[in-house]
Amino acid sequence: MAGTERSPFLRGFGRQVKLFRERAGLTQADLGTRIGYSPDQVASVECGRRIPKPELVDKADEALDAGGVLKAMKEELAHARYPAFFRDAARLEAEAVEVQVYDTHVVNGLLQTEDYARATFTMRRPHLDEEVIEQRVAARMERHAIFGTRPAPLLGFVIEESVLRRLFGGVQVLRGQLEQMLLIGEKRNVEIQVMPLSREDNAGVDGPFTLMTPKGG
Repeated sequence: MAGTERSPFLRGFGRQVKLFRERAGLTQADLGTRIGYSPDQVASVECGRRIPKPELVDKADEALDAGGVLKAMKEELAHARYPAFFRDAARLEAEAVEVQVYDTHVVNGLLQTEDYARATFTMRRPHLDEEVIEQRVAARMERHAIFGTRPAPLLGFVIEESVLRRLFGGVQVLRGQLEQMLLIGEKRNVEIQVMPLSREDNAGVDGPFTLMTPKGG
């Protein structure tokens, strides 16, 4: 199916659920009834097509008497929401004491509103499945937890002016995005700068980049 990702970890988690379910003598419909999900949703998890939400993992672990084995995988499952190339970066970002980024095409994910994020994922080619889009949007919103980290990391954003003029999602979506950036920019540990189109000398001509300083770095 176009736009889906079936990582080895998701397939492994799905096999674990299936083994526990069969050990308990339950059908997929039986398990779905016990945890409040449809048989199709259970089947999708077992096949590694669907990334289960934390509450599904908790309920399945208890319903199948898995002894915490399934719950222990929740952190890895959360990272599985990200595309493969970004999973290591997501871990580094969440633990960084400083993040400096330069963006040339879209507003950085740490600053995006839910509507803006959904618009950018919807425009991807080849098209992403609706389920994948929602997973990616949820994962992107979870990255915003960095703004509540204590001690607060230093966050710096330099954004090309053209990015702030692109109507991804339409006028109202862009308006909401700009308003959110203004609010986030008021935080003491956040600095947002715009690279004017009129700028003749620009060290970022090679494209977007991110610099992260880890704890103890």
